[in-house]
Amino acid sequence: MTSLLVITVLVLLSIAIWQMTKIFDLTQVGASKEDSQIATDNDNNVQGYLMFGFLAFLYIFMIYGLFKWGPLVLGTPASEHGPDYDNLMYISLAIIFLVQAITQVLLHYFAFKYRGAKDKKALYYADNDKLEFIWTIIPVVVLAGLILYGLYTWTNIMFVDEDEDVMVVELYAKQFGWEARYAGKDNVLGKANVRLIEGVNTMGVDINDPNAQDDIAVSELHIPKGKKVLFKMRSQDIIHSAYMPHFRAQMNCVPGMVTQFAFTPTLTTDEMRQDPNIIAKVDNINKIRSAKSAQLVAEGKSPLDPYTFDYLLLCNKICGASHYNMQMKIVVDTPQEFQNWLKDKGTIVKAVKEEKAAKEAEKNAAKAPTQAKVADTALVATADDKVVVNK
Repeated sequence: MTSLLVITVLVLLSIAIWQMTKIFDLTQVGASKEDSQIATDNDNNVQGYLMFGFLAFLYIFMIYGLFKWGPLVLGTPASEHGPDYDNLMYISLAIIFLVQAITQVLLHYFAFKYRGAKDKKALYYADNDKLEFIWTIIPVVVLAGLILYGLYTWTNIMFVDEDEDVMVVELYAKQFGWEARYAGKDNVLGKANVRLIEGVNTMGVDINDPNAQDDIAVSELHIPKGKKVLFKMRSQDIIHSAYMPHFRAQMNCVPGMVTQFAFTPTLTTDEMRQDPNIIAKVDNINKIRSAKSAQLVAEGKSPLDPYTFDYLLLCNKICGASHYNMQMKIVVDTPQEFQNWLKDKGTIVKAVKEEKAAKEAEKNAAKAPTQAKVADTALVATADDKVVVNK
């Protein structure tokens, strides 16, 4: 309702300004003015200075943005490939900033210096092959360098040697949540199909597949520090995107196919919480939450809990109404902590068997009263028969 009111006010304000402009034009009827539509020296001077003004605005806003939103960057990467990823971004931004600075300053300066003036004629300059070669070859070389460096970095990130010792984990996306499946001791994921989803088997794992017998499903992802993890990704419904920002990792989850991404975590959750950048971010977030909590308490509502840093798996595709809430906590443990956490987790096959057993027991329990009633009826009939015989 507030948005509709704001839009209505803006529309009415625009109409009022338009009408005032028409009234102003009517008041100028009969006054002498230049209607030739040809720019004068004054017009050219104004446009020239406006170009300088826009250049100043451009750089003032850019510098303001760096100070205002610069601290919001992710900070220390938590994966082995993270520094390479960040270096590629920093190099790209530096080149963009340099080229933008040169071209924009020259563009606005030339627009001012060579602005139109009375009795000044523009120099006709047909072409210059040497100049065209220079401004063509420079972008080609720079872009080729960026592309080759990016391809080299991407290949290093994505390449997984078949003989490499990795831990296989599946990430399963659906509206609007995540599940994870560990491959177990054999490090091979069992087959899965959405048609097999039933009850506790929410990932559609084929429990008859020998490789699925030790698979483990969890709703909170734990991974060990220093161990390369190969993530196999599936989607149940639409395209999602598995985004793990602090690990500099992202890959689409596509229905009907398996995509993958691998990385080695380098900082445990506890270690990342001690990072100066993260400490500063957490303090800033808690200041905002404290102010909001004071407002909620004044309204008679419950205050917000203090924020604690956690790694998160997010969906980076707009996948529906609850897209914003599609996330799963990631915990990076030491290898020993990870093993202690994993050893208590039951397999998917065990959970399915327990569910079937529980349903069977419930079914038998429901049948028991009926069977008891039938038995009682039979006993009564037998007793009646005995009475008749005795008579």
